[in-house]
Order: sequence, then structure tokens, then C-alpha cells
Amino acid sequence: APGRWRWQQDMHPARKLLSLLFLILMGTELTQVLPTNPEESWQVYSSAQDSEGRCICTVVAPQQTMCSRDARTKQLRQLLEKVQNMSQSIEVLDRRTQRDLQYVEKMENQMKGLESKFKQVEESHKQHLARQFKAIKAKMDELRPLIPVLEEYKADAKLVLQFKEEVQNLTSVLNELQEEIGAYDYDELQSRVSNLEERLRACMQKLACGKLTGISDPVTVKTSGSRFGSWMTDPLAPEGDNRVWYMDGYHNNRFVREYKSMVDFMNTDNFTSHRLPHPWSGTGQVVYNGSIYFNKFQSHIIIRFDLKTETILKTRSLDYAGYNNMYHYAWGGHSDIDLMVDESGLWAVYATNQNAGNIVVSRLDPVSLQTLQTWNTSYPKRSAGEAFIICGTLYVTNGYSGGTKVHYAYQTNASTYEYIDIPFQNKYSHISMLDYNPKDRALYAWNNGHQILYNVTLFHVIRSDEL
Repeated sequence: APGRWRWQQDMHPARKLLSLLFLILMGTELTQVLPTNPEESWQVYSSAQDSEGRCICTVVAPQQTMCSRDARTKQLRQLLEKVQNMSQSIEVLDRRTQRDLQYVEKMENQMKGLESKFKQVEESHKQHLARQFKAIKAKMDELRPLIPVLEEYKADAKLVLQFKEEVQNLTSVLNELQEEIGAYDYDELQSRVSNLEERLRACMQKLACGKLTGISDPVTVKTSGSRFGSWMTDPLAPEGDNRVWYMDGYHNNRFVREYKSMVDFMNTDNFTSHRLPHPWSGTGQVVYNGSIYFNKFQSHIIIRFDLKTETILKTRSLDYAGYNNMYHYAWGGHSDIDLMVDESGLWAVYATNQNAGNIVVSRLDPVSLQTLQTWNTSYPKRSAGEAFIICGTLYVTNGYSGGTKVHYAYQTNASTYEYIDIPFQNKYSHISMLDYNPKDRALYAWNNGHQILYNVTLFHVIRSDEL
């Protein structure tokens, strides 16, 4: 059945060599990737999501052809060592997850303690406890958004434990196989294992992208700044670099704030300020691989500015792009040119006279800023609330205030579009920035002076000709 681990009960243990489970939270349906001859090929089943919200890849090994009993222990030992290396990697991941889980459980206990104390204060209506009551209530309001994060940590810990058990099962199968040396052609076996690894790697790459099917409720990270602005993290930042970049306003400003981490951003006003050589226009800035890309105020010039050396690395005009509130988003704010990134790189979304004011999408070289490819859509730029790109697909919202939904999608890989209906909560009634971060799998938004995050759900289908 879809979403469940499958063992071939009637097969010899040696024929159950590999059955690997990949758990990734991304979609809703099952797709089967079947070979031409099932008895002689590897069978791969992938499910975007089972009933418990887990993404699954299942691999069933084919029936082996009996060969001579030539003992090839060296190749078998290499296979066993490879699995042992995998097991060691899982052990490291398991320890790291357990460490994070301990932190999460500690936070959960603290929250429960606060809630208990809050109830005690609420029950006692004494005047001299009023100040303490307000302080505890404010602290509870700050901690409530962390509850979904705590639940995700718990789920991740369970997934790592299941993956660890599967690797242990695989080691056990190899040990059984070692006792029956000579029953199989191990050159052929090793070749099949290598082929399987390549196909599974391709499967994981396909799982990394998908079609947007849902947007979560918002999590308010901070309340600060004016009604308009942008904030972001670098999707290509090295491990350990968790800096947050913050830009208040949509014009007549050239100071970018740098916070050391998301925690610093949430809890303090300690930041480093970077002065740009020119003021920016709109809220379509993006930080990518150590540089900030922004539209120079009152122009169609794009600037790449290195945040480490604080120097301009490249400037280039975006040909025919409207600017200075010619083709802005529905909310205005000099939002003519919107820069964004996804899994494939840097993009620009704008409009031109040549395309009758409708949205134009261009993929840019992040180094030279040259336009690599351009698509003309039929969606009016001024009617769009905001837009973002996921896996090469442009998603457009129907507005920026009140009830908001994603209702238009343009697929650049096929040059086709469709109208969709994906509602999401516009908590503070005025969205002036909405961008996707492929590293976090989240939408960053600036909503009426609040910096918020949305998680996204992606659905994927892997066809046999893609593996």
C-alpha cells in the first residue's frame, strides 16, 4: 500500500538487499516509477506524503540471477563498509537531532511552567500581582509562535530514528549475505547498487522541487519599522551563517541592517549598519551568495553590492523595464522591479511597454547580471498584489490587503500559465513584500510593520524518464 515500507516476504534474504526509505514532508499523492521489465530492474515508488505527513521513496530490489559460487568477499566487504559509513553518518545526525530535541523539550517545560504560573496569577485577583500578571501574559504571547517549531523538532527526531533503524536492517541483511558467499555474482551486485544510488540521488533532486499546494498560517517574528520594507536571509550562506538582513522603507534610504542571527533579530536591536552607494527603490531587494541585489532609485539599473567589502561588483540596466512607479504592484511604493531567488538562481520580475504593462520574468546571471532568458506573461503588473518564484514557477497574489490568495501561476519551464486558488492569512492587512527562500522552504513577508514567515507545501511527481 502507498506510504508503507514493503518487504518481499517470499524472497530469499539475499534478495532483500536494499529497501531504503526517504522521508521528506512535501506533497500528497503516490507516484510509481516502474521499469520496462519489473523482474529484472529496480522498482522505485515515491510518495509525496503518507497519512502521517511523511514523504517516502521505496526501492524494491529485482530478482537476482544465480551465478557461480566464486567467493568475492572483497566486493562484499566494500559494500558492507559503505553501509557502515552510512550508519555512522546517521549516528551523527541522530545525536544532533537528539541534542536539538533536548533543547526543545527544555523549552516546552519552561512554557508549561509559565502557563501554570499564568493560571495561578489569573485565579488570584489580588491587586499587588497585577504587574506580574501582565509580564507573564506578555511572555506567553511571545512564546506561543514557537509551539509549531517545537512540534516540527519532535517529528524530525522520529524520522531520523526510523531512518537509523532501516540502515541497521540493511547491515543485518549484508551480514546474512556474507554467510552465503559465492551464491551471487558480486561484480553485478555492486554495479546494481551503484546504479541504485544514482537513481535515488536523482530522486532526491526531484523531490527538492515541486508545485505549490499550500501556505501555512503566519508566524510573527518581529514587529518593527514602517509600514513598508523588506527582510531576508541568504539562501547560499555557509553553514553557521544565520545573519538576517533588514531594509526599512521603499525609497530614500540606503542603510541595510545586519543582525547576527534570527534570535538576535527577534530579541534585540543590536545590529551592524551597511551604507549602500545609492538609495534603493521598492521592496524587491534580495541577498544572494554574500551580495545584495537592488534596484537603484528612479532607474531601471540593478546593482550587485558585496556586503563584505562594501563595494559595487556590477551594475546593469534592465532593458525596457518600467520604473519610478510606472508599473508597480497594486500597493504602489516604487515596486516596479522585484528581484527574487529560487532553487535555480536569480530572477527579475517587472513590466514593459512592449508587453503592454503585463508581467515580464527574466532569469539573470548572478555575477554579470546579464539576462539569460525572458518570458512575457499576460498578467497585468499593476493588478498583482505581490509575486514570488518557486522552482521556476512565478506565483502571483490577487491583492495586498484584506482576503489574499495566490491565484495565478506561470511555469517558465513550459511557458504556460494557470489560475489557481491557494488562500493564505493576511494577518496585518497590508503586504508590501513576499519572497521565497529556497534554503528555508519559507516565504518571508513584510506586513504592515510586522516581519512574518509562512511555511509552504510543495507537491512533486517523478516520471520514469526523469530518473
